[in-house]
Amino acid sequence: MKIAKMLILAMVLAVGLGCGYSKKATTPPSPGTKPTITQLNPASATSGGAAFTLEVDGTSFASGATVSFAGVTYTPDASTKSATKLEAAIPAAAIMNSGTVSVTVTNPGTSGGIYGGGTLPETSTPMNFTVN
Repeated sequence: MKIAKMLILAMVLAVGLGCGYSKKATTPPSPGTKPTITQLNPASATSGGAAFTLEVDGTSFASGATVSFAGVTYTPDASTKSATKLEAAIPAAAIMNSGTVSVTVTNPGTSGGIYGGGTLPETSTPMNFTVN
């Protein structure tokens, strides 16, 4: 009886160690898909103007992508999200001063689970928006 218990314990340990349960995830995340901005609509606004909806056209926009306008992240309207178009509500406070504003799109990273992997967040090359 004692030998049987020891054999069962040894088998459980061997299976657990063989499956990697004793090791931490070692597979690093890989680069994700980098989005590209091709056009902003509108491409400019008047300083001190009203809030507006910024349409960002491009390619490779992932589910959960966000728009950064002057360093502030905005979540696009869910009803307008696609792989090639995002719309974000930009408040009037964001265009109070004239100048050039950087706009980017960031695709979120994905989790690889307990064994590591997944993808890293990827941000587009900035496109300039002008506040006149």
